Amino acid sequence: MKRKSKVPGQRKHLPQKRLWVVSAMSTLALTGLLLRLGYVEVSNGAMFRSQATNVQVASYPVLPPRGFIYSSNDSVLAEDRPVFDAYLTRLPNTQVELPHMAARLAPWLHMSRAAVLAAMQTSPEAPEVVLAKNLSEAAISYIYEHQSELPGVRVQEDPVRYYPYGDLAAHILGYVGPITSANQNYYVNHLGYLESQIVGETGVEAQYEHYLRGTVGYQQDLISANGAPDRSIGMDPPAQSGDNLQLTINSAYQAYAQQIVANFVNTSEMKSEITEASAVVLDVKTGAVLALVSYPYYNPNWFINGNFLQHASYLEKSDALIDNAIQSPEYPGSAVKPANAIAAMESGTITPQTIVDDHGYLQIGNRIFHNWYLPGFGPINVEQAIEHSDDTFFYQVGLWLGGWTNNHYPNGETYSQWVKTRFVKAMDTIFGWEYKFGMGAMTGIDLPGEVPGSFYEENTQNNYQEVVYPLHQAEQSMAKKGYFDNWGALPDLAFADIGQSQQFTPIEMAQYVMTMADRGIKLEPHVLQAVYPADAAPNTKGAKPIYVFQPKVEARLNINPVYLNASLQGMYLMANAPGGLLYQGGFANSPYHAAGKTGTAQIEMNGRRIDNSVTIAFAPFHHPQIAIAVMVPGGGASTTTASHIAHRLFNAYFEMHHEFFPKSQWLPDTVPTNWANSFAAEQPNKGTMP
Repeated sequence: MKRKSKVPGQRKHLPQKRLWVVSAMSTLALTGLLLRLGYVEVSNGAMFRSQATNVQVASYPVLPPRGFIYSSNDSVLAEDRPVFDAYLTRLPNTQVELPHMAARLAPWLHMSRAAVLAAMQTSPEAPEVVLAKNLSEAAISYIYEHQSELPGVRVQEDPVRYYPYGDLAAHILGYVGPITSANQNYYVNHLGYLESQIVGETGVEAQYEHYLRGTVGYQQDLISANGAPDRSIGMDPPAQSGDNLQLTINSAYQAYAQQIVANFVNTSEMKSEITEASAVVLDVKTGAVLALVSYPYYNPNWFINGNFLQHASYLEKSDALIDNAIQSPEYPGSAVKPANAIAAMESGTITPQTIVDDHGYLQIGNRIFHNWYLPGFGPINVEQAIEHSDDTFFYQVGLWLGGWTNNHYPNGETYSQWVKTRFVKAMDTIFGWEYKFGMGAMTGIDLPGEVPGSFYEENTQNNYQEVVYPLHQAEQSMAKKGYFDNWGALPDLAFADIGQSQQFTPIEMAQYVMTMADRGIKLEPHVLQAVYPADAAPNTKGAKPIYVFQPKVEARLNINPVYLNASLQGMYLMANAPGGLLYQGGFANSPYHAAGKTGTAQIEMNGRRIDNSVTIAFAPFHHPQIAIAVMVPGGGASTTTASHIAHRLFNAYFEMHHEFFPKSQWLPDTVPTNWANSFAAEQPNKGTMP
């Protein structure tokens, strides 16, 4: 059956109807949308235009916390604490408002209006400046509540350095300070620091600035044109804290050491003569610094909290900022005799069996040089000479080193020939071996500002004035030409051999006795033990260091064991035999059986002749653990001052390590609870010397 055809025109008119309906609906929708947009534009357009015009993104630098510094027993020695500081961000067209803002802020910042305005106008090229630090709660509240009246002023949490134990280990830790104009080019232009950052000035703070500094972050905020905060976007990038350091010093032992030195100086009969004192304790097997004391003390917090000027007079008069342990060379006296005995034996000048008949003096040229013990010790060998610190023995050995016998230079030579050859060779032998042991040289300790010691002679062409003896230049000339032009004096050989023609620092003396204890192995002293990442600390379970210091052998001295044993045995007798000066100076019957050497040298200080009191020692003798050097200018004879300090330092160490002493005498491995009230802690705060 055929399908009927649709009515003509039907296919034409039906689609047109549908299109009309769709078109009408679209028109209505579009009309509604336009009406809505018009409404929004009329009612809210002003607000949107205002926000688009007035709200901008501001980026503020956020200072990173410096890394913490820990002791070997996990005490926090330096940390950062949060404080709130006021900043001014320079905005367009706000200069005219600065005087009014300064007037509003002045009473809340406890500053004068002029001081606040001056702070606002500091470094005009900088995008922002610090107005005040460590704001009070009242100041913080005022700034937040009056933000619209203080365009560009904001409050930011910043880290501030803090040393919980005050002057404890201050000369090791050092202190921090602002970037100055003198070092701005280095820190700001070269290393990319912000002008507002603090940097290490001295000590570990300066030595390991690259670990401690951290990375600056930036806070992104939306602010209105008048500087009022709108809302925070967040940190991009976030500030990153510095790495944490662990040092080799034990906080408890360091505290005991500072108390021992300060208390002894304060009670000494020579108190009025003593202006400084220092002590160094080294681990014989690693070179680690277990304690380092430089007296008088200072508090590194003085450089943080703004009261530095209150202590300026004390610091200037006392020279407390000088680290005497590494920066103050002094005459060591007889403490060098064990090394000089080795020099004489190694050169073939004497043997361990060589005898010198000590009558209490020795004539050198036309002068008489006395032994410290005027009656003399009679016939004496190397071991006995070290035990009794016999001067006459070493006077004679010094002359023999120069070929000077029977009070005359060798036959067939003139004095001018002798002084340029044999004399120089003898001086090079004495000073050269001292240098090998670490004296007169940089030890390499990882603290800035180390000052090496020096060697001296008297210049006969210049009224016998003491001048520096150029050891290395003389050695090179002797090796190349066989002579060295020199105008030294005959007594120099005697003076050099008893430690009166050289100046060394306590750290050099400590390295020397440590090398003796370790039978010729010379280690580099160090204060850094390990470095930990910012999110870890030595006392954090599972914390892994990113760096661990490994002992560094600077040299292995090739010493004949027989000669070394002779010197060591003399040092042992000095501390353990009734006739030994250390035995008489406090070491009698010590259970750890130390070995050491005293030294007393005349020095001039503040126009007066005084004695420099020196002691070097190590213990135990057969299995050495620690080596100690003590130096007290003005302390009188070594047996009355330095040796007693050294003895107490040994006692404290072994009482802490529970060796050789009964349990009733053991010391805890924590900073003494009375530390804050101890004389050692109070001395710098009182701003007076004993």
